[in-house]
Amino acid sequence: MKVRIRSRVFFLLVLAWAVLASAAAFAQRGRPGGERPAEVGSGHIPQHGPVRVQPARPAPPPAEHRVFQDHPTHPAVPHVHAEDDRWIGHETGPRDPHYHVDRPWEHGHFPGVIGPGHVWRLGGGGPSRFWFGGYYFSVAPYDVGFCSDWNWGADDIVIYDDPDHAGWYLAYNVRLGTYCHVMYLGS
Repeated sequence: MKVRIRSRVFFLLVLAWAVLASAAAFAQRGRPGGERPAEVGSGHIPQHGPVRVQPARPAPPPAEHRVFQDHPTHPAVPHVHAEDDRWIGHETGPRDPHYHVDRPWEHGHFPGVIGPGHVWRLGGGGPSRFWFGGYYFSVAPYDVGFCSDWNWGADDIVIYDDPDHAGWYLAYNVRLGTYCHVMYLGS
């Protein structure tokens, strides 16, 4: 009889622990009663890059200090919305003078995996020259201020094609949900 009572008590304790653990997990995922999931960053990887801007759109004025904060809780730099993979800050189109390159693909095309199929770990450097997986890149001069909080020795990034600016790729920081234009320098 005592064994039966002990096994029931043990079963009830395990059941109570499982209920509490699952409630905590649901709260962390933004389920009812918990926090909302992050709107930008926090490990979200966009399933696609930005859409091409229609070339008929006129060239923007060359603003030197654009702010991309479209919501009070979003960063003031180019970023991607986690709920719909909308790329904020990539609206200027192919005529944007900040991303004009006289000799696109001067160092060749990036031979590594592009898009959400592969996450790369930054291996060191800084905006002028950084690397991962034996490949070297540099950040566009106009975008250097957009990646000042990146950890160049440990952040995870995903590389996407830039549909509007020949010679450039987009490096998306998985931790922050921000991105910048980068040029492939070779391996």
